[in-house]
Amino acid sequence: MKKAIQNISVIGAGTMGMGIAHVAALAGYNTVLFDINAEQVGRAMEGINKNLAKGVARSKVSAEDRDAALKRLRASTQFAEAVADAELVIEAAPEQLELKQKILRDVCENTQKQCLFATNTSSLSISRIAEAAPTRAERVIGAHFFNPVHIMPLLEIVQGDRTSDESVALLRSVGERMGKEMIVVRDAPGFATSRLGLVIGLEAMRMFEQKVACAEDIDRAMELGYRHPMGPLKLTDLVGLDVRLHIAEHLHRELGEVFAPPQVLRDMVAEGKLGKKSGQGFYRWE
Repeated sequence: MKKAIQNISVIGAGTMGMGIAHVAALAGYNTVLFDINAEQVGRAMEGINKNLAKGVARSKVSAEDRDAALKRLRASTQFAEAVADAELVIEAAPEQLELKQKILRDVCENTQKQCLFATNTSSLSISRIAEAAPTRAERVIGAHFFNPVHIMPLLEIVQGDRTSDESVALLRSVGERMGKEMIVVRDAPGFATSRLGLVIGLEAMRMFEQKVACAEDIDRAMELGYRHPMGPLKLTDLVGLDVRLHIAEHLHRELGEVFAPPQVLRDMVAEGKLGKKSGQGFYRWE
């Protein structure tokens, strides 16, 4: 029987990396959160502290579990040191193929060959990412978490062309320990979730652009009419308009015109209106 994973390193301390590190530490894993930007790591660690405190206040997390999670979690700005003991590396860097391939190569240079490499990409090909490390391709897998990670129950596992069944089973065991519900999909453009969610999101943007209705009413149509917990425009603000644009451009190239980014999305990104993280998107955020 394979030894269970105990040590997880998360690469990238943005919104997703922060959330992944939170659930990993809370699930009992020794967790390292890495980013080259010390200020970003500091903000992420503060965010994890705040979210865990909210969990305690709402009786979702016990004070004992919070304290234990924080003891298991540490930050690092030194890559080699951050991944040295990792049995699973979860990469949560921006949606750029070359960047993710570079991170994979760096992980291979600084970890044992049995280390599992999981990418949190929401649209890029797992098989293409794995091309950067052909001798370890069977240990490269997609681990698509959803924001906010500590609340959203889904983990989409993506099996690349050479990802082994053993790697899928190993990531499943991690997801179960994190309390996630899981689906397993093959490495197709947009997987299942991004492909479905983006179609709705882009059409909502076109409706907004055409003044069919205001953002609030477009969102309420999906929330009240289809029981979506959050409307597509508010969700876009939460994910980040720049992130949505990158995904749309990728799927437009791969799958055709249905994924063509609306002009309003391009304009808002160019103006720096990126959603919640910038304070302005389809909504104004305090």
